Amino acid sequence: MAADNLPGGKNVKVEFEDGIAWVTLNRPEKRNCMSPALNDEMVQVLDALEIDDRCKVLVLTGAGEAFSAGMDLREFFRATDGLPYVQQMRVRRSSATWQWQQLSHFMKPTIAMVNGWCFGGAFTPLISCDLAIAAEEAQFGISEVNWGIIPGGQVTRSLVQAMSVRNAMYYTMTAETFDGKQAAQMGIVNEAVPKAKLRERTTQLAKMLVAKNPHALRACKEAIRSCLSIPFEASGDYLGAKSSQLRLIDDENGRNQGLTQFLDEKSYRPGLGAMRRDKE
Repeated sequence: MAADNLPGGKNVKVEFEDGIAWVTLNRPEKRNCMSPALNDEMVQVLDALEIDDRCKVLVLTGAGEAFSAGMDLREFFRATDGLPYVQQMRVRRSSATWQWQQLSHFMKPTIAMVNGWCFGGAFTPLISCDLAIAAEEAQFGISEVNWGIIPGGQVTRSLVQAMSVRNAMYYTMTAETFDGKQAAQMGIVNEAVPKAKLRERTTQLAKMLVAKNPHALRACKEAIRSCLSIPFEASGDYLGAKSSQLRLIDDENGRNQGLTQFLDEKSYRPGLGAMRRDKE
């Protein structure tokens, strides 16, 4: 079902299906490279979807043969070089806002579905998503060194979060490309599947998340991201506080349901499936 009351529409397409919001970067003639206009639309689209009940899980992908070829060099860089500093920063702010801040802290699960080319700046939204599935045939590359620049914005930071330092060094310095299978081996994506099965597998994963307690999912993703920057000694206190917070805000009372189904009803066996969700 196409979105009928969301911002955007020209550079970003949104469709809903069984709790999944399919968000498609829609500049196929440019391999979905990210222009200032696309970035502005994505800021608005993500803001709207976060409170839209039709969206339980967000899937980010690209139209045509590419996920995204990175930043639109002409529109994002060349066309803004002569602008006053404040205007340049406003253009850059919308890029950073959706690609890193909004996606990283989105209140619902997010999945990147990498259907084709993924280059340069596209690594930021890819790694900002909670999970990622790639087509085995997809091509990845960090080619900035070839024209005398570094992977800017949050690209380099994203890479060293998702890849080993050795791999980040190698592919940044050589600009060699790699495919979806290699991306999965390096941990940039969770798995790679044949392109013909990409949407089917992504849908399967998304529906698995749709079926789970949304408060618990949000708490889990927030806990993992926060623990990336918290000292080991402090993480215990933080996770204890996060657990207490979850019990307060969970209107499904998932903890008590789980204990009841496991201890009293004997209907749930942890590790062997999901508990029954009884909405309260």
